[in-house]
Amino acid sequence: MPRFQWRGAHLDVSRSFMPKEFVKKYIDLLALHKLNRFHWHLTDDQGWRIEIKRYPKLTAVGAWRRPAGRAGTDASGKPTRYGGYYTQEQIREIVAYAQARYVTIMPEIEMPGHAQAAIAAYPELGVTGKNPGASHDWGVHTYLYNVEDSTFIFLQNVLDEVMELFPSRYIHIGGDEAAKDQWQASARVQARMRKLGVANEAAMQAWFIKRIETFLAAHGRKLIGWDEILEGGLPPQATVMSWRGSKGAIEAAQQGHDVVLSPDPDLYLNNLPSDLPDEPAGRAHVVSLQNVYAFDPMPKELGASAAKHVLGAQANLWGEYLPTDASVTYATYPRAAALAEVLWSPAASHDWYGFLDRLVAQQARYRMLGIGYSHSAFTVRIDADFKPAAGNVAITLSNQAGFGTIHYTLDGSEPTPQSPRYTAPFNAPARGSIRASAFAQAQALADARSRALDPVALRHKRVAELALCNPTGGVQLRLPDDRPANDHRAAYPV
Repeated sequence: MPRFQWRGAHLDVSRSFMPKEFVKKYIDLLALHKLNRFHWHLTDDQGWRIEIKRYPKLTAVGAWRRPAGRAGTDASGKPTRYGGYYTQEQIREIVAYAQARYVTIMPEIEMPGHAQAAIAAYPELGVTGKNPGASHDWGVHTYLYNVEDSTFIFLQNVLDEVMELFPSRYIHIGGDEAAKDQWQASARVQARMRKLGVANEAAMQAWFIKRIETFLAAHGRKLIGWDEILEGGLPPQATVMSWRGSKGAIEAAQQGHDVVLSPDPDLYLNNLPSDLPDEPAGRAHVVSLQNVYAFDPMPKELGASAAKHVLGAQANLWGEYLPTDASVTYATYPRAAALAEVLWSPAASHDWYGFLDRLVAQQARYRMLGIGYSHSAFTVRIDADFKPAAGNVAITLSNQAGFGTIHYTLDGSEPTPQSPRYTAPFNAPARGSIRASAFAQAQALADARSRALDPVALRHKRVAELALCNPTGGVQLRLPDDRPANDHRAAYPV
């Protein structure tokens, strides 16, 4: 019997569109780990990804954008177009595919914010009446749906088609990061607020969410939204998905609402798994394999009664810096395996090193299935401190997980379990190179790492090895180069 009923993973296909066949593969891997909820983030400022037959411009216009930077222009100087969407036939196929694997797909249709792609398709849905185009950039945008009755008719018509496609009891409506600038500046919105007796814009969003919740409830569905839906008052039957830490989950559960935990940074797998210098692009806040395994989905602040409202947890994968199926898979595994065990097994049975022992066999399965998982937890870090006066190098070897036996060579050959075993820091001549790898159960846990030990090489640092000027301020990122469009790109810390 699993510890939690909600054991999930999210995928943002608005910012980075993923083809149908990869979505199926993603579902296969969830099922392999007994993760039973797939949160499909289908709409956002950067793209509308679900066919709505009543509103064809949502996909004809809203599903496409011109990429930022050099990627927005082809070799001949013409503008390029990025995007895609899923037809209703494809969605039915994917839903049936998931059901056959005991995975429930929960769609997310963002409102009232993150609506720029929809407003690009139908500008009359917005506050200004202007067409902003689907966004080609990330961040929080100010384009909100207006609060006219005609816009609610649009949203209800959209949700009618969504509910016909998805049998999920829960429909996710977003509700996050709704910057109120345009509502504040709009005479029509302000007049509507006065007519309704709504005190401020936060209360107006609460009124908006309650109206949608009433519509969904009338159709036998439950509204779920990000924890901002707590602001201004929560609809009585709404469920809260807490992403800004666990505070929203605690508050909602204490009020008697069901909650799902998906806090940033703990379960945001678009955060990098390590600070190794060759990690791909992404958020540079490290969420290690051990960080995920240490996450407790049951907040200690909750008493027995409130704790009953914790449905479970899920990992989130936002697509800003996950442009390919390979990048999504790398970000997800094996960290999702850690979350799967946390959500399934009793808390008292959790054992970090026991999990790592079992993960050795799981990684062998990954390789057999062709899953491009991250080795970061087991990759050997080689710290080399050059001692010019002595003419040697002080070598320290480690890996993030603190697991496995490290073996090394100094002659350029591939390390094996028969190579010298690392037990403590040692001195090596300042020439040649060192190669090292961690082993367990007679298997290499990650590809071997090497480092040149000659004085010239030791005096150089790659860009990724340099310390950030302000390591505690703002959002730290590893940003990808613009080129090549369809191949590996270098990533740089900023």
